[in-house]
Amino acid sequence: MERSQVLSDDALAELRERYRIERERRVRPDGVRQYLGTDAEFGYYAADPYAGETTEREPARDRVDVAVVGGGFGGILAGARLRRRGIEHIRVIEKGGDFGGTWYWNRYPGIHCDIDAHVYLPMLDETGYVPEWKYAPGEEIRRHAVRIAEKFDLYADALFSTAVTSLTWDDTSGAWIVTTDRGDEFRATYVITATGTLTEPKLPGIPGIETFKGHTFHTSRWDYGYTGGTPDGGLTGLADKRVGVVGTGATGVQVVPKLAEDAGHLYVFQRTPSSVDVRANRRTTARDVGADHHGWARERRDNFLRIVSGESVEEDLVADRWTSSAGLLEKLLPSFRRQGDRAAFEAAYEVADAVKMNEIRARVDALVTDPDTAEKLKPWYRYACKRPTFSDLYLQAFNRDNVTLVDTADTHGIERMTEHGVVVGDTEYRLDCLIFATGFSIGVSGIHSGRLPVHGRGGTRLQDTWAAQGPRTLHGFTSNGFPNLIQLGGVQSASSVNFTHVLDEHAVHAAELVAAAEAKGALIEPSREAEDAWLAVLAEDAPDHAWFHAECTPGYYNGEGRGRPNSPIAYPHGAFAFHRLLARWREESLEEILRPVRPVQ
Repeated sequence: MERSQVLSDDALAELRERYRIERERRVRPDGVRQYLGTDAEFGYYAADPYAGETTEREPARDRVDVAVVGGGFGGILAGARLRRRGIEHIRVIEKGGDFGGTWYWNRYPGIHCDIDAHVYLPMLDETGYVPEWKYAPGEEIRRHAVRIAEKFDLYADALFSTAVTSLTWDDTSGAWIVTTDRGDEFRATYVITATGTLTEPKLPGIPGIETFKGHTFHTSRWDYGYTGGTPDGGLTGLADKRVGVVGTGATGVQVVPKLAEDAGHLYVFQRTPSSVDVRANRRTTARDVGADHHGWARERRDNFLRIVSGESVEEDLVADRWTSSAGLLEKLLPSFRRQGDRAAFEAAYEVADAVKMNEIRARVDALVTDPDTAEKLKPWYRYACKRPTFSDLYLQAFNRDNVTLVDTADTHGIERMTEHGVVVGDTEYRLDCLIFATGFSIGVSGIHSGRLPVHGRGGTRLQDTWAAQGPRTLHGFTSNGFPNLIQLGGVQSASSVNFTHVLDEHAVHAAELVAAAEAKGALIEPSREAEDAWLAVLAEDAPDHAWFHAECTPGYYNGEGRGRPNSPIAYPHGAFAFHRLLARWREESLEEILRPVRPVQ
């Protein structure tokens, strides 16, 4: 399609200026410091509302084959893949009261996955399960996590309501010493970390937040004791309440329609609107998704990943808004930029993006009856600046008489809180309840964050090493000086919108490493030269996304407007290519990181 057939140069210039103006309205000088962590005086926001009273137990003092840190899908898949490779003594340590990770914590009304469930839910072939909905509700996903854990006997040695406090390599025993906040101190021949990236809820640093006398909670710790109801709705406890919700990202888009149905009055405090595309959720049958032969789920999952990674396919098996919009995401990969000079690439990308975002904004006009409200709900930024969202209910909720949209862009968010409510501009909005749909802190989970001290060979602290030299890994999984330590979903690997697929491929890789080390009686540890070679691969085609993020509205993708990606360098050619690379490396070069002698035990 020729540029002139889509948008004129004047139209693009006008759009560019509108994006700039809207961005500047939202940039704050405090950046990521505008948020508060849920610790210290705000620790109750992160407390577990589902586990009940913690059961006393004797501290673990034994030795296991593998300790898996984290019981979300990453940890569950690691355990399952290890079990399939014949590893017996596996212990998962999980902060929550059961398996599930984000699906254990997030049980808010309206919660669903935003990826087709038949590619999002892992190990469907292995468990014989076919999801009931195209986009599964949270409880169905949580039950599937439990299903996998039960099938692969991961409950036997699991430690729940337990947080790992340190990992220390002991050369004498050839094992990691694992300590926890419940007095455990045991040894593990291998440690796999699967702590996720968005795990710690965050709060907006609103002046006076501690003075509000109404009820508050974070969406990832939903208080059904106060609201009544279930994730399906029926929040009868809010029938006579003035309820506020802060945050209009992926969570807010899902929870607002349910709150609108049941609250006496709902105030939605919005700083930046999300792009809200068609959801079209529906019940599905096995026939609908081709679940008539073993391997159907892997075929469907690979098909989806190929499309969103920029690979060609004969047929789109998923056919949703992710795959139809894949061109906008895939064009950010270096392989696409090399097809022409940078200026030509950026121009073509801008046109395609403008067409998509004009479609999103036109949908707002079509669904929202009040023109002023519709204008406030329109996203003025490029498609990939924020996580795309999908809903057939969210925009329509603002047509209800009991819903008020409060735009806070000009005041950079809620200005302050009082005993009775929140203040925006010259108006105090009196509330009975304020709900924070404000997401999660970036960079505070995982072994590189510093919250979990990791001491390798000779007492070297991983966090100190990386602080001085930057992250050093082979494929994002292993590091020199830290034998038998494997990271899942970590830095210097590759990701995708379907993160469970990435985690499963990582789990397969981790299990193959462990199985190979067991067969050889060896340690897993890359050389410095292997790390250097991987860093060179990453640097050679590292995408220059600074031009893109600098023009984006503030958010966690760009460090709240700092103009650069909020993540370390990753494999630049997409997840599908990365998984092929790993498979080839396992066939040809795996033994290169196996140290042949394990210390005598």
